[in-house]
Amino acid sequence: MDNTDRFTGKAECYTEGRPSYSVELIEYLKSEIITKHSVIADIGCGTGKFTKQLLEIGNKVYGVEPNHNMLDTAKCELEKFNNFIPVNGSSSATVLIENSIDIITVAQAFHWFDVKEFYRECKRILKPNGYIILIWNTRDLSDTLNKDSYKIFEKYCPEFKGFSGGMTEDDIRIKDFFNNRYKKLCFENPIVYTKETFIKRCLSASYSLTVNDNRFMEYIEELDKLFEKYSVSGTLIMKNYTIAYIGTL
Repeated sequence: MDNTDRFTGKAECYTEGRPSYSVELIEYLKSEIITKHSVIADIGCGTGKFTKQLLEIGNKVYGVEPNHNMLDTAKCELEKFNNFIPVNGSSSATVLIENSIDIITVAQAFHWFDVKEFYRECKRILKPNGYIILIWNTRDLSDTLNKDSYKIFEKYCPEFKGFSGGMTEDDIRIKDFFNNRYKKLCFENPIVYTKETFIKRCLSASYSLTVNDNRFMEYIEELDKLFEKYSVSGTLIMKNYTIAYIGTL
């Protein structure tokens, strides 16, 4: 499947089930990286989860997204922000103007990119000494809840290669992209779910089964049991970190 199509039909689950990113990361970026004049391109913005946190700072943000379903949802979710500019583009062809961007952000999407093509596009659209920030919400795999959910995805989802597309901490793709020159930040970002939002978080994954798959009901039943096992009074807390890699080219 073309990576652009992997999230078609998942926008609603993505919006309702996916978490925001660490507030501490936003505060760091405001104090150390982003100025009031910074023009930001959020590449692979999806439904606008991280884009919204950037817009709330007050900067102009281009939300670049190749999937029409996701981008249309972002437009609806972010319509109150006059500083949001939606762009139907990709990591290798953003259609943004050359040397027009101060900061490029990528939240939960870099693992889908052709790294060499993305590097070339960054060189084209970034101003001199512009920053690139790669961000993930990363589950704590020492946590038994996350271990058990991993087993369920392995059992039912043929497309499952590990969380975040199998991306590992300090992945070789990150090291190669930055030529080993980057700053890494890590912040705790636990996620609180109801049963509904937990199921939608699972269904929002690119690898997740859909209602048309043969074992879908078995899959949902196992996720339901997992929630019941770890929830307290109808609430489940997932151990999670927001990790950011910050560098220049």
